[in-house]
Amino acid sequence: MKIKNGSLFLLVFLFLLISILGDTGCANIVAPMGGPRDTIPPRLVLATPHDSAKLFPLTAAKGTSNKIVFYFNEYIDPKDIRTELIVSPVPKTDPIVDSKLRTLTVRIKDTLEPNTTYSLNFGNAIRDVNEGNILKNFTYVFSTGKYIDSMQYSGHVIVANTGKIDSTLIVLLHKKLDDSAVVKSKPRYIARVDSTGRFKFRYLEPGKYALYAMKDEGGSHQYLSKGQLFAFADSPVVIGPGGTPPLVLYAYAEGPETKSGNKSSSSGGAKSSGGEKKSDKEKEKDKRLQFQTNLSNGVFDVLDTFRFQFPNPLKDFDSSKIKFTDENFQSIPDKDYRFMEGDTNNRLFYMLYTWPTDTKYHLILAKDFAQDSSGRMLLKTDTISFRTRKDIEYGEVWIRIFNLDLNRKPVLQFVVGDAVKYSVPLRNNNAYKTQLFTPGDYELRVLYDTNGNGVWDPGEFFGKHRQPEQVITVLKKFTVKPNWDNDKDITL
Repeated sequence: MKIKNGSLFLLVFLFLLISILGDTGCANIVAPMGGPRDTIPPRLVLATPHDSAKLFPLTAAKGTSNKIVFYFNEYIDPKDIRTELIVSPVPKTDPIVDSKLRTLTVRIKDTLEPNTTYSLNFGNAIRDVNEGNILKNFTYVFSTGKYIDSMQYSGHVIVANTGKIDSTLIVLLHKKLDDSAVVKSKPRYIARVDSTGRFKFRYLEPGKYALYAMKDEGGSHQYLSKGQLFAFADSPVVIGPGGTPPLVLYAYAEGPETKSGNKSSSSGGAKSSGGEKKSDKEKEKDKRLQFQTNLSNGVFDVLDTFRFQFPNPLKDFDSSKIKFTDENFQSIPDKDYRFMEGDTNNRLFYMLYTWPTDTKYHLILAKDFAQDSSGRMLLKTDTISFRTRKDIEYGEVWIRIFNLDLNRKPVLQFVVGDAVKYSVPLRNNNAYKTQLFTPGDYELRVLYDTNGNGVWDPGEFFGKHRQPEQVITVLKKFTVKPNWDNDKDITL
């Protein structure tokens, strides 16, 4: 049978087309790439000496150092070893830690104590190379004696003025019981605070210890400043076979409470920028007295106190040169309002007045009403015009707290961020009710106001051994809606 040239060409074309399509189809079928993401942290394969080794040598052979070598099942990438590694009892000299591929080596520089149990807690330092999976709180133990100490002690740490947890704190046990030890000496044992506020010491030697917690500044394990978060137990804890009751430590930073305030709006001119050649207008502003008020877009919150804030100390503030008027510029009697200094640096001044809602006012400032330490005054008479908030811009609030111990002088706190916005003493009953309250989201706390001064007071360790006043969170979020009845019952 003969095939014509055209038919032959068609057959060849079809054959090539089928081949190409067939190859293309095969190319789309590929083996799956990769696999499930690795979420497993490194695993210890071997340690030399082995974990819980006894009769560990007190010193290394001449020319060498005591060392512990850890072998893991995958490549490791230790992070922040110097801050994460906790050695207890605390050595005079920190060990040297090296890593290579799957191996971690700890070289001990100190001469070890006889008949003593040591623990090395690596915190979150050990992690794998590829995914950074953390081998959390990996701990290795050894003893220079014939046994491993088995005493334990646990408790909690709470930040006193917030009632919250700070997991960056450490807890210390000191063998020296005098107060100066926490400043001058290193502790015997160290433990971390976890995300729930709990701490736990393990492998302790029986004895009597002073107990502290602190924010560890610079890794010194010492109480260095009054601005440092710090907590102390009222009396030593005794670690022994009978067990020791757990304690709650309340951490505080000694010093005045940080005052809260609204966002300030500028008045009296803007600050000029530095580093550039200034225009004539900017130079003129440099000569003008600078200050701020707590108005927000020309509106004043009647629940607040009107204030002037100056960036530089004043050498003169003359309230008689401030004219307070209604919207028609009619003077308000002097007896109805007054000014008072708010700090000792002559930078803050308050205006006290019983503010009605939805009312317009003017403050007319003579150019020499105030003068700062550089002699700056206003360039001319200035007028601040504003209105107070309307009733409908506030919400009504009614809060009842059941099982509240009124003998502890409770104060209800409305907190925004970490700032106490409003404080209400609850002296005679467990409820607070008001028709005017600033809308927003608040955290509700109760301060147990020991001295009855209405604000939280820190502790004082040296001399008085006075614990800080305690605060508890009773509701994490309380939303006050404007023009609404906002009621809430809380049971402690």
